[in-house]
Amino acid sequence: MSVHAFLRRSAELPGRGRLAACRAGDAAVAAAHRAVSAAPLPWPHEGQARVEVEGVGSLGTVGEQRPVPIASITKVMTAYVVLREHPLGPRDCGPTVRVDRAAARESGSTIESVVPVEEGQEFPLRQLLSYMLIPSGNNIARLLARWTAGSEAAFVRRMNEAAVELGMARTRFTGSCGMDVGNTSTAVDLLVLARAVMRDEAFRTIVATPSVRLPGDGGEARTTNRLLGRHGVAGLKTGTSTPAGGNVLWAAYKDVDGSPKLVLGAVLAQRSGCSPVRARAAVWAHSRRLVEAVQRAPFDELAALGPSAPATPSSLTPRAPGAERVGALSGRGRAG
Repeated sequence: MSVHAFLRRSAELPGRGRLAACRAGDAAVAAAHRAVSAAPLPWPHEGQARVEVEGVGSLGTVGEQRPVPIASITKVMTAYVVLREHPLGPRDCGPTVRVDRAAARESGSTIESVVPVEEGQEFPLRQLLSYMLIPSGNNIARLLARWTAGSEAAFVRRMNEAAVELGMARTRFTGSCGMDVGNTSTAVDLLVLARAVMRDEAFRTIVATPSVRLPGDGGEARTTNRLLGRHGVAGLKTGTSTPAGGNVLWAAYKDVDGSPKLVLGAVLAQRSGCSPVRARAAVWAHSRRLVEAVQRAPFDELAALGPSAPATPSSLTPRAPGAERVGALSGRGRAG
């Protein structure tokens, strides 16, 4: 049985059986992954990952680049399509969006990440984008899809058209929020999207924001991105579910001779088929190590790791990695 078939089969087992299967499969997954990757960074031993640096290019890609579920990272494309059709200036709040009945009804869900809103409430577009990207409100993503295109189905068509235009050949969307497993992509494709959307100042500002105040007495909701504000990280988006495992798309800045260089990374499919708790722990640990390694490395070392350099053991591996509150916004099925 292949490693991927093993993971799919284990996801169908009940709680304890699934946990035992995940543990039993860890060694097999790591061995299979090492067989196809020898890149000189502290890469994860499963799933797939890629890192790029502005002005340098790719620092490497590991794992088979087959489409995998990306959970709430889907919302990055949702934001890209919305902002392409309704661009926001640096201080522009944008047009007003009225909350419909569906978004209000969905805000009571206990199985997905939602933001509490009421039918008839009105919010500026920038605020709704913040609700979607910071605490990862699924109901807000679907609301923006309907507002932009008339229906979610029509909006999803625009998402897939945008993916084709960007050259994301192995990406497919079936929804605007990532709740279903039909939203799939690869680490390589997601960095194409990240490069495009990080050119938008409104998007950059929102994903660099650590928290947002919720409507009414909802209090303050913190970002789902645990890396934000550490090691130069300035965004992007997370996505976790049992089928998808742990996934992080991140953006950081590295100082090079007094000039900030954008670093983009994607780590996908960590502990797929296992509990979201294990998946989140794995993806945060691997993402943090990659960011730390890139930040510690002199720029000339990074340049040597570009696409033309052979994959060899590297001094970039960190000596010792340093030692979310989603709260009511997160349901049991998805952590954003």
